[in-house]
Amino acid sequence: MVGRIRLDLRSLRLFLSLAETRHFGRTSEHLHMSLSSASRTLQKLEGAVGQRLFDRNNRGVSLTAAGTAFLGYARETVNGWDTLVGGFRGEEALVGEISLYSSVTATHAIISPIIEQFRRQYPGIDLKLHTGDQAQAIDRIDRGSEDLAIAAHSAALSPELQFAVLEYSPLQLIAPLVNCAASKSLIGLEYIDASVNWMDLPLIVAERGLARERLLAWLAEHGNEVDIYAQVSGHEAIVSMVALGLGVGVVPALVIENSPHRENVRVLGMEPALEDFAVGICARKSRLESPLVAAFWECARASYPRGF
Repeated sequence: MVGRIRLDLRSLRLFLSLAETRHFGRTSEHLHMSLSSASRTLQKLEGAVGQRLFDRNNRGVSLTAAGTAFLGYARETVNGWDTLVGGFRGEEALVGEISLYSSVTATHAIISPIIEQFRRQYPGIDLKLHTGDQAQAIDRIDRGSEDLAIAAHSAALSPELQFAVLEYSPLQLIAPLVNCAASKSLIGLEYIDASVNWMDLPLIVAERGLARERLLAWLAEHGNEVDIYAQVSGHEAIVSMVALGLGVGVVPALVIENSPHRENVRVLGMEPALEDFAVGICARKSRLESPLVAAFWECARASYPRGF
């Protein structure tokens, strides 16, 4: 029985590592296994599940639909085991792995003080940080792909999730400073409202997320038609495109302040103003029962006491 438990945990750890690295070589090196042993272990796991978990090709591996569905179970099982063992050892000796998802901007602007304290207080917990479009953060928590995420608060948040606001960031309209069609349309204006002809302003919006929803709702409420020039992934990309003179866009002030292109854009007021972004930390309530996840949550509380 003990041997089977070890084999199951080893298989699941290999699966989780491969899901992250998408590379057999790096995974086998990380787990101190030979390539052939890693391949056999995965084959046995897929045989037990009854589904192919990865598609393999010359460039690497990618999760199948079954693999994506299995990811939440694997992470929960391994984390559950690590939590149990960590509890036996005591809080000071917590050992295991947790995952955190964040945008690049939030990684620099929000997470840094939390991680500093977390590493100092819990050196035995390995933090896996994944970055990407903040609009995906809540979905990744819902699917069980991540233990924690830095996200924008939504009124449609599931009751199964716990959310704590860390900071508020105004949503701001930005325009290019370079000489272009968009900047010429805004000469002399410090703010814009519903009376502006938005069809003269090439609009760059996020593919999804709260900033897009709030801006389009604002425009619809005031009866404005718009020319959507481009839809991009992530707020950082909006700032980059606006700085190049390709249009105007709406992003959180936090993104502008931390962008390398902030000197190439200007902020315009909007009347009425858009609702602020409430940026915070999110996790499934069930995952907060894990001492490892709760440890990071408490470090966030200590770093942003006014947000809890």
